[in-house]
Amino acid sequence: MQPRNMSMSGVVDLAAVKAAGEAKAKAEQARAESARTGGGGGVPPSSLVIDVDEAGFESDVLQRSTEVPVVIDFWAEWCEPCKQLGPLLERLATEYNGRFVLAKVDVDANQMLMQQFGIQGIPAVFAVVAGQALPLFQGAAPESQIRQTLDQLIQVGEERFGLTGIVVDADADAADEGPPAEVPAGPYDALLEAAAQALDASDFDGAVRSYRSVLSEDPVNTEAKLGLAQAELLRRVADLDPQKVRAAAAEKPADPAAQMDAADLDLVGGHVEDAFGRLVETVRRTFGDDRDAVRVRLLELFEVIGPEDPRVAAGRTALARVLF
Repeated sequence: MQPRNMSMSGVVDLAAVKAAGEAKAKAEQARAESARTGGGGGVPPSSLVIDVDEAGFESDVLQRSTEVPVVIDFWAEWCEPCKQLGPLLERLATEYNGRFVLAKVDVDANQMLMQQFGIQGIPAVFAVVAGQALPLFQGAAPESQIRQTLDQLIQVGEERFGLTGIVVDADADAADEGPPAEVPAGPYDALLEAAAQALDASDFDGAVRSYRSVLSEDPVNTEAKLGLAQAELLRRVADLDPQKVRAAAAEKPADPAAQMDAADLDLVGGHVEDAFGRLVETVRRTFGDDRDAVRVRLLELFEVIGPEDPRVAAGRTALARVLF
């Protein structure tokens, strides 16, 4: 199931805004103090992902939501999609570094919370912002779409409620565990870091060069293969006019270039099945070099999503049917 569009209308609560404004001032003061002292004064990274039950819901979620958006992951041990989505959300919570907190709720042990939120199926993801509950999405979703939803949530928290997140002290957990073991740098860490920085700066040519440099020495490097596919996709769509592309694709259903451009936009927009289906149908309609070009583009889009995604497996099956 695709994530529901977030609806932020009608969620403004004046009391919550007042509390959030006070929380913003405290957060800004804490950040300033952390910068002045060179660190410290923040929460440990381990507190960005918490297990929540009914007894602690008010303090762990409702009260905390006046400082930072709280994303709630309703899951269960027997739920296979939950096992895919949960680790992804945990990784993003760490990466976003205090812009939101992830609260995990085991529905088997917390039936009342499940009923209160009207959960019909899992995984289900909600957010609480300044005490206001918002549905985000139900079911597994591609990382790009989850990131977009989180970015919207954070933007709403900042613009409507003044929530600037919480300060994270990266050394807090390490202080309890003793000095960390030194991890030797990998042979391609510098190039991969340069590529990631280039992507963040929208320097897609630079990112492509860095990823290709890694792959020239290590053709099976998973991170470089995924990064290259993403960088090339973003470079292709950077200068496209969506209206013109959609019009051309509708007018020329058998035109490989028009359909490949439209599929790129589909994927960037989170419409994964539409992108795959469009190119599979174009492979069916074309022959020779045109067919091979579309097939290669489809394989590149599979790389962007990742081989573990069930939609990629379905896309590969559909492609095999039209080829053989």
